[in-house]
Amino acid sequence: MDKERYKNHSEVCKVFSNPARLEILDLLRGKGASVSELTRRTGLSQANVSQHLSIMKSKGIVSYRRKGKNIYYAISNPKVVKAFDLMREALVENLGRRFMGMGG
Repeated sequence: MDKERYKNHSEVCKVFSNPARLEILDLLRGKGASVSELTRRTGLSQANVSQHLSIMKSKGIVSYRRKGKNIYYAISNPKVVKAFDLMREALVENLGRRFMGMGG
């Protein structure tokens, strides 16, 4: 990989460093959701949800479509969900090892 690709990879990974964005990504798996639905389900303000979606859209992680007055967002590539799940599994495994080491 060249330096530019490392930089781009790093920029995409930053999306996963924010708890609110992780929650939004989790809610988008499968069918996707509108901004108003994401606002209701996360408890975040509409402006905050829109800002997070804008960041994810700029990195190609989510896409959107208009339907009437609403905008619906979805994860743009199923591999994003796979990466999300793999990171979560690794976290659980690491926490389990730490717990087992501390307990015994």
